[in-house]
Amino acid sequence: MITRIWQAWSLPENADAYESLLREEIFPGILGKTIDGLSHIELLRRDCGPEVEFMTVFRFDDDDSIRAMTGGTRDEAFVPESARKVLSRVEQRARHFDTRAEIPAEARR
Repeated sequence: MITRIWQAWSLPENADAYESLLREEIFPGILGKTIDGLSHIELLRRDCGPEVEFMTVFRFDDDDSIRAMTGGTRDEAFVPESARKVLSRVEQRARHFDTRAEIPAEARR
């Protein structure tokens, strides 16, 4: 499994708009592609003082699944124009990690 991580930042006054855009348009658009091998999407948010940081975490079975989402490129970030309007800065490239362990909390029982 491969975990894809990407970050972006907004000004505090644009943070809710960006989160809504992710939840209501961007994530549903990705899920609407019904990509085989995409198993997980997670959105993280934290206040960093003058900016709000967002991190998206995707889990894929393999590189082909990633390319199916991105349209052929593996590392390049895809940032729609609607998102660019409310973001102050973005990572230009996503980072990918081999997922070595994923242990659900229920496993401790």
